[in-house]
Amino acid sequence: MHSSLKEFLGEAAGTFILVFLGCGAVAVSILFDWLPHIAAIAAVWGVAVVMAIYAVRPVCGAHFNPAVSIAMTIAGRFQKRKLLLYFIAQLFGAMAAALVLYAVLNDPIRGYEAAHHIFRGTPASVTTARMFGEFYAPYPALPAMLAEGTGTFLLTAGIFMATHEQPGKKNRSKWAPVAIGAVLTLLIVLFASITQAGFNPARDFGPRLVAYFAGWRGAAFPVPAGGFCWVYILAPFAGATLAALLYNYYLKRSPRAELKIRYENE
Repeated sequence: MHSSLKEFLGEAAGTFILVFLGCGAVAVSILFDWLPHIAAIAAVWGVAVVMAIYAVRPVCGAHFNPAVSIAMTIAGRFQKRKLLLYFIAQLFGAMAAALVLYAVLNDPIRGYEAAHHIFRGTPASVTTARMFGEFYAPYPALPAMLAEGTGTFLLTAGIFMATHEQPGKKNRSKWAPVAIGAVLTLLIVLFASITQAGFNPARDFGPRLVAYFAGWRGAAFPVPAGGFCWVYILAPFAGATLAALLYNYYLKRSPRAELKIRYENE
């Protein structure tokens, strides 16, 4: 199989695992109250990213996140020519996960809507749309952007720290996925109450599109003037870019540091 196809399928599969398990945790929390505490949902997201990385990193970069792909490119750890391939794979994987999740939970969702007198597509249906896309109301857009940007910055910085190696030091790449999962879990606990803690444009936009076409319509994009775009797409890209720039600065200031690409697949 051609290497590009392997990378596409690997990145899409990893994103599928992450989004299906993570959004699934949100869904069962809303529908069945099985995971009522944010720490439990955050733990599922953390374990999901660990599973996804271990599952597919032999064949792809295991980013699952366009913002991380951009950051890796800026840091010189990912080839620019692969960006579009990864963006498409990440969006495809996220949408596929949302579609499968919707198919599995269609009846419980309808039952929940009927029990709570929620009509899909109305403003009240944001309650169930939260299983797919993310929402920051009642917070204004600016603090929500700061939350998503800061969270993505810290997540990306955590990825760089977990995967950076120096000569003469023990290889840490084996445990890097666990460290990344732990960082993601902590950040979700910190920021979920403000923005649902997306930190990932593909994770937000893919399932949000599925919700739109599954009948939520305007409730899937409830904020006027493209608020979701500023908060869940531009802010994560900005946070990840800043982390990459600071990482490059650190490397230049540390002449003994040697960058080894182990987390990425050339």
